[in-house]
Amino acid sequence: MHYIPFLSTLVTFAFAAAVFRRYLLKHGPHLLFWSIGLLWFGIGTLSEVILGFTFSSLVLKLWYLSGAMLTAAWLGQGTIHLLVRKPGVAWILTGILTAVSLLAATLILLAPLTPAAASYNVTMAISSQYKDILTRGGLTIALTILLNIYGTLTLVGGAIYSAFIFWRKRVLLNRMIGNVLIAIGAIAPAMAGSFVKMGLVDALYLSELIGVVLMYIGFIQATTVPAREAVPAAAG
Repeated sequence: MHYIPFLSTLVTFAFAAAVFRRYLLKHGPHLLFWSIGLLWFGIGTLSEVILGFTFSSLVLKLWYLSGAMLTAAWLGQGTIHLLVRKPGVAWILTGILTAVSLLAATLILLAPLTPAAASYNVTMAISSQYKDILTRGGLTIALTILLNIYGTLTLVGGAIYSAFIFWRKRVLLNRMIGNVLIAIGAIAPAMAGSFVKMGLVDALYLSELIGVVLMYIGFIQATTVPAREAVPAAAG
C-alpha cells in the first residue's frame, strides 16, 4: 500500500500549486489559507512515503502534526475567510488558530519517543504504530480533537452551505457540484480514523487519496464558469 501515499503526495502538491496560482491572480485570502492547508496535507502524505522506507523521529512528528492536527484546521480556515463577511472576524480566528498551531507544533516536536521506536516496521502503516511510539499528553490529544472538529465543521460545513446556496438560487450548477465533491472529499480522510480503530489501517492511505482527488475535482468544478453562464463567480 506504500505507493498510495506517493500518488496522494503528487496530487496534493499539484492541487496546492493550482490553488496558490489562483491566489496570485485573485488575491483572495481564502485561497492562501487553502494553499497552506494543502501544503500540510502534502507534508503528511510525503511523510508516509518516507516512513515506508525508513524511520525518522522528525518525519513521524511532522506526519502527526500535519495530518492529525493542522491540515483540516487550515483548510477550514480558508473557508472561514470565504464565507464570513463580518469585518475582522476571520482574521481574529486566524490569529487564534496560528497561536494554537504553534502550541501544537511545540508539543509535538518536544514529545519524547518510547522504546518501541527501535522496533519500527517499515512494512506496516504508520497509523498502526504511532500510538506505541509517540508520547502524547492530555493537552496534545485535546488539541488534536479540537483542531479536527474545527477543521471538519468549517470545511465540510462551509462546502455544504455553499452548495445549498447555489442549489437554492438555481445558479452556477458547476459550483454546487464542486462544493458537494469538496465536502465528500473532506469527509473521506476524517472517516479513516474509524477504519484504523477497526484494524483496517491501510484504509487511511486510500481515504487520503480518494479525499484529495475528490476535493481537487471539486475545486476545478467550482472555479470553472461555463461560457453560457453570465453570472459573475461568487467565490473562488
